Amino acid sequence: QVQLVESGGGLVQAGGSLRLSCAASGRTFSKYAMDWFRQAPGKDREIVATISWSGARTTYADSVKGRFTISRDNAKNTVYLQMNSLQPEDTAVYYCRGTDGVNRYWGQGTQVTVSS
Repeated sequence: QVQLVESGGGLVQAGGSLRLSCAASGRTFSKYAMDWFRQAPGKDREIVATISWSGARTTYADSVKGRFTISRDNAKNTVYLQMNSLQPEDTAVYYCRGTDGVNRYWGQGTQVTVSS
C-alpha cells in the first residue's frame, strides 16, 4: 500500500509560481504511474498531468500545457508539479494519485489559490 502526502500549496498572485510535492511511503513507489488532479469549487475533479513510473512519459491537460511541469524523483519517493504563470482559474485543491494499473491511491490534497 502507498500513502501520499501533498504539500506546497498556498496563495499566490496571478503570474506567480508554486511547486507542489507529493511524498509517497512504501518501497514500491517507482512502480507507480503518478498523476496530479485538481478540483475547483463546484466543479468535477480533472486530471492535470501524468507521469510514467520511469518518468520517461508525461502528459498534460491542454489548460496547463506550457505552464506546468510534472516530474518525479524515485530515489526520494516524490513527484512534483511545477506551476508557472498561474492564473485565477488554476485555483483548486490539487491531489496526487498513484496507480499500478490495479490499485489507486490518493493524497489528501493541497489548496492552491491564485489571486487576480
